[in-house]
Amino acid sequence: MGLGTLGSGAGGRPLSEINVIPLVDVMLVLLVVFIVTAPLLTHAVKLELPQASSRPNVTRAEHVEIAVQRDGRLHWNGEAVTPAELERRAARLAAAAPDTEIHLKGDAAVPYGEMARTLSVLARSGLLRIGFVTEPG
Repeated sequence: MGLGTLGSGAGGRPLSEINVIPLVDVMLVLLVVFIVTAPLLTHAVKLELPQASSRPNVTRAEHVEIAVQRDGRLHWNGEAVTPAELERRAARLAAAAPDTEIHLKGDAAVPYGEMARTLSVLARSGLLRIGFVTEPG
């Protein structure tokens, strides 16, 4: 006689039932535990916070636009400058207002070296808020 068969003979089928009673017992115990502990987890300390009226201090830093054309010419806020003049103006600006934003624009055909040279002049002078301006698309 084989184990797990119903009846004897060739017509018997194997017993294939899953006993879910222990699983239901465990789930009911977990449910009771969660019902008991849930109110304890939502305990909050009641405070009366002081009221203050203030508004954020928004200071808009000025920005300087530096453009590099495909032939290497430089422009400071639309005014043509030489590389030496760019370096002098950047040093003066860094001494006066080092948090000024620099918007660096470059023509699509500008060689990478020209942009890198301009970027290094600005960074060496102490200007750290430099961003590249691109066209969306």
